[in-house]
Amino acid sequence: MLLLAGRTQDGRMLTVVKHKYPLINRELSWLYFNERVLQEAADKTVPLIERLRFLAIFSSNLDEFYRVRVATLNRLVDINTKTKNMLGFNPKKILNEIKNIVVKLEKRFDFLYEQEIIKELEAKKIFIINEQQLNVARGEYVRGYFRRQVLPTLVPIMLESEDFGKPFPELRDRHIYFIVKLTFRKKVKYALVEIPTAILSRFLILPENKGLKFIILLDDIIRYCLDDLFFIFEYDTVEAYSIQLTRDAELDIDANVSERFVEALMRSLQRRDKGRPMRLLYDNDIPLDTLNYLVACMQLDSEALIPGGRYHNFKDFIDFPNVGGPSLEYTPMPQLRVSNLDLSRSIFSQMAQRDYLISLPYQSFDYIVHFLREAAMDPKVKEINICLYRLAENSSVINALINAAQNGKKVNCLLELKARFDEEANIYWRNQLEEGGVNVNIGVVQYKVHAKICLIARREKRGLVYYANLATGNFNEKTAKLYGDHSLFTVNPLITKDLKRLFRGLEKQTFHRGYKAIIASPLETRQRFYQLIKNEIDAVKAGKTGYMVLKMNSLSDDEVIEKLYEANNAGVTIQLIIRGMCCLVPGQAGFSERITVRSIIDRYLEHARVWIFGNGGNELIYLSSADLMTRNIDRRVEVAFPIVDQRIQREIRDIIDIQLRDNTKAREINQLNNNRYIGSKNRIRHRAQEDIYNYLKYKS
Repeated sequence: MLLLAGRTQDGRMLTVVKHKYPLINRELSWLYFNERVLQEAADKTVPLIERLRFLAIFSSNLDEFYRVRVATLNRLVDINTKTKNMLGFNPKKILNEIKNIVVKLEKRFDFLYEQEIIKELEAKKIFIINEQQLNVARGEYVRGYFRRQVLPTLVPIMLESEDFGKPFPELRDRHIYFIVKLTFRKKVKYALVEIPTAILSRFLILPENKGLKFIILLDDIIRYCLDDLFFIFEYDTVEAYSIQLTRDAELDIDANVSERFVEALMRSLQRRDKGRPMRLLYDNDIPLDTLNYLVACMQLDSEALIPGGRYHNFKDFIDFPNVGGPSLEYTPMPQLRVSNLDLSRSIFSQMAQRDYLISLPYQSFDYIVHFLREAAMDPKVKEINICLYRLAENSSVINALINAAQNGKKVNCLLELKARFDEEANIYWRNQLEEGGVNVNIGVVQYKVHAKICLIARREKRGLVYYANLATGNFNEKTAKLYGDHSLFTVNPLITKDLKRLFRGLEKQTFHRGYKAIIASPLETRQRFYQLIKNEIDAVKAGKTGYMVLKMNSLSDDEVIEKLYEANNAGVTIQLIIRGMCCLVPGQAGFSERITVRSIIDRYLEHARVWIFGNGGNELIYLSSADLMTRNIDRRVEVAFPIVDQRIQREIRDIIDIQLRDNTKAREINQLNNNRYIGSKNRIRHRAQEDIYNYLKYKS
């Protein structure tokens, strides 16, 4: 494989892996996705506070990208020069291109914040002011706040300005620091000050004056009061510049699911803050001598240096205070009820009559909580089996499971401790569950358990009857208000029998083949998915129409992409809805003329995975916990499940069709990676998330 690189007329990098078929590099594709997030911050139709929040999401995404993906690439560079022959691309070149793209995106970020959003807030009489813009009265207010609340949390670390042999303090991952430069007549001293955002709010609302509202950042409060902090020195000038270090966050642990595994995981989590530096984001106004001092002390590579604006850790702006009223945020969309599913009645009795679909966040996660709460209290319920991956901070799901165990139910919970960045929280929940009497399985040795499934056994006249919930997203009531997902209630015996077999296998750390209804990773997803593609190819060969509509977060598995190209060349029409990475190149002659790809970025995170196959005119619809990525197909426990209820099939198809009509928030994914909006040709505006809400509202 060879990495082909070129540029469009506007300077945009084109990177395609030349194999037997074209591919976009996955890391670069991810950056193009994050650019779409930045587009939302630039969209003047988005309310101002929401635009700030999209900047925060962009920043948080980029932090995680460096902690994981860039960290992995750096590890590959370190292995040997033969890595590029095994991977099909040169990781060193990709790292260089990542830096080029990130620098451009950071410049656009800074422009949006400083030149657009701040000025538009000012037009609304909201002023984000810095330390140089404080008048006497506001200055006294800020200094009083600093002395009462901030000063007790600050402990500067004095540095030697010339002794590069002295160990440099360990900067914590993703924490903001000031490098403070104290200038004297004949020398310079440096100090480090950590901004205490874990203790104090990043924002201070100042007293309103004549209808004008003022907000100052914690960073600038400290800048304003540096003389209170360094009062013992007789310096001539004092300056402070923000820096933020992003470290390698991948965990190196012995994959042994036991108490030793938990201990090893905890040790690895403690080391995460000391991982290898991946990126130093620094204030672009920092003096060159100060930057050179940091580079020398921290022994950083040039690729790790990313110039930025005055403020880092912009993820904190997700909590930017709205002092300007409701018009600055999205209009609330009250959660809808599910037609004919009554929360005042037994969920089990209603499920016995038919299947139900919950479409989050338009409809309420309360239905899932009610399902678990009823199971905890119902004397006929004997056993609950559930897989948990990410949980809310104050989890009603956990409370229901503990209550069920205390009510004498057998509760078996597979809690995945290897859920990235939720490891520590899940260790806490594991202890809480075990103390509450729940049987906790902490995962499978080589695989992450990413399936979102729950199976409840209930003793009825005809024996044990099984009630299931299967979902595309986590059992997490917080993200259920932000993520677009589907959750199915069913008593379908083929599905419940498969789930029973799957749970028993997980308990014994074994995997099975030959499920009747569900499709499960790691053993079956690849071959079953290929067969579904082949069925569409065979339909075309038989003179019928062959088509697929596939929705997911990411498409990056090379072999799946090759199969999609094969289907394209056989005459199958393929429509893809992909929020994030897409390594497939649409619109390529001889590969993908019949493949279109769109990405929808809007107020809610598109998270559902939906597979629709023409199946000779009798559509097959599956919902899944898995993206079409190698890790999900081969290295995780995932479940795709069929939708057999015709009413629910129609509902999912309608929702997908609404998304395929979006001409407001949908972007075209193409070989240019230019994130072009799919505009309206007939002037009729379609915005999928609003239209889905109205569709479900009408149905309810």
